[in-house]
Amino acid sequence: MANVSVYNIEGNQVGEMELSDAVFGVEINEHLVHMAVVNHLAAKRQGTQSAKTRSEVSGGGKKPWRQKGTGHARQGSTRAPQWTGGGVVFAPKPRDYSFKLNKKEKRAALKSALTSRVVENKIIVLDAFNMDEIKTKKFKAVMDALKVSKALVVVGGDNKNVVLSARNIPSVKTASTATINVYDILKYDTLVITQDAVATITEVYA
Repeated sequence: MANVSVYNIEGNQVGEMELSDAVFGVEINEHLVHMAVVNHLAAKRQGTQSAKTRSEVSGGGKKPWRQKGTGHARQGSTRAPQWTGGGVVFAPKPRDYSFKLNKKEKRAALKSALTSRVVENKIIVLDAFNMDEIKTKKFKAVMDALKVSKALVVVGGDNKNVVLSARNIPSVKTASTATINVYDILKYDTLVITQDAVATITEVYA
């Protein structure tokens, strides 16, 4: 089991914590991690791109000129793809880009992502992270004390003040143990997580 230091919001070490190998010490499966990221990005795509094919463009019912004798190439419609104002060949249509990832694959990918943060020493465990008021400056002070800038902050329980205090900082994202995902874990340089969140994740995924 990996041992990590536990810090308070002032950035001082207050103890150590043992992480479960069942969640934070698994064999990293890069393929499943990649699939989880692709799945996340695909699900975010709107899929609303659309263009008209030659059958949907208005006009073009009449043959532009007779078949033979003009010296021009034969043409059947002014709405064929080679004409200005014509339809688009293989025009894109609205579609759903999302695909299914099995529950076991999702769990394995998340464990791999969490393990990678531990292996790369990019995880900071806090004893607690509570704020008595919504204050961006105070949240920024905590990040500065921990010496992190681009971070995913995972909190357990109801931490509304923490979430609202962080929303104006573009390089920081907050998440709960229920909304944590592989994409966000890998996107941000550092994973800042509270002790109670670690316990919850271990209980759910071990």
